[in-house]
Amino acid sequence: MGIVSISEALRLAEDRELDLVEVSPDASPPVCKLLDFGKYKYQLSKKQTVGKKIDVKEIKIRPQIDAHDLELKVKNIRRFLDEGNKAKVMMFFRGREMARPELGMKVFEKMQQMLTGKFNIEVMPKLEGNHITMVIAPGGK
Repeated sequence: MGIVSISEALRLAEDRELDLVEVSPDASPPVCKLLDFGKYKYQLSKKQTVGKKIDVKEIKIRPQIDAHDLELKVKNIRRFLDEGNKAKVMMFFRGREMARPELGMKVFEKMQQMLTGKFNIEVMPKLEGNHITMVIAPGGK
């Protein structure tokens, strides 16, 4: 479009129902753009939230998990939390294991005792069908 006067730029912005935004005030002459400022602010906020995205990492366990395997799972959960991600722990029951869901809850209690550091349990362990689910987030305490 080229160099235009401020009054001409304001008239153009008003005709097109756009905003006149100063992009580079330090340049000589200052650089301005015609754009929808509301849409511009929305796009900037979207770019900022994309950088803050938190993943939910899933860990699957069984009620008859061995102590060493549980330690390994807790180590992975701790790593996920340190990276700033959430951890979703799911325990699946098969067949007759459903008759004793309290054994699964004991495994979750043991896991909570093994977890050290700052974390927040967003969703306490609860039985949903044939599995127990718990969500742990970084921070808290």
